[in-house]
Amino acid sequence: MAKREAPEVNAGSMADIAFLLLIFFLVTTTIGVDQGINRLLPRYEEEPEVPIINERNILRVLVNKDNQLLVNDKVTVIGDLRQVAIDFLENNGKGNCAYCEGNKSPQSSDNPDEAVISLMNDGETTYQTYIAVQNELVAAYYFLRDRESMKRFGKKYTELEYVANDPASKAVEGLVEELEPKVKQIQEMFPMRLSEAESKKN
Repeated sequence: MAKREAPEVNAGSMADIAFLLLIFFLVTTTIGVDQGINRLLPRYEEEPEVPIINERNILRVLVNKDNQLLVNDKVTVIGDLRQVAIDFLENNGKGNCAYCEGNKSPQSSDNPDEAVISLMNDGETTYQTYIAVQNELVAAYYFLRDRESMKRFGKKYTELEYVANDPASKAVEGLVEELEPKVKQIQEMFPMRLSEAESKKN
């Protein structure tokens, strides 16, 4: 009795299905990208010159291990931090800042160019709290920059900065050259002097 051969499997159809599945996964899969906090680091120097800063020109912000916020040794809630920073930055203690709207308190900063915000966190501070505090401090700078930019140029600083840094803007002749001086002017009026000290470890 002759043996019957098993029917051949059409591998072509299976290859088509595998190819379609491969395309499907390539199109629908998203690749996670780690994102960090954008910071411009200072140039490395073996023996950097330590600037002399008057104590009233420093706003000390400390986040302890219990995620409590201390601003110049006073307990503060995160919701109030932005306004505290704004008041400090534009205090205008010397009265030589023509565009500042501060209270001119002799116990606070002399002008925005000399004002420094020092941020320090405990080693056990949660990541979420640290980022929330940092966001409020950066938002204080951007609030002041936006306000001054609106007065001078009729547009927010954040809009000018975005367009000036957008690669598509280079295609528009003269646009970047027009915006860059405006962005730099506002940055110089309210320079971001945010110092992040080393974490305290228990």
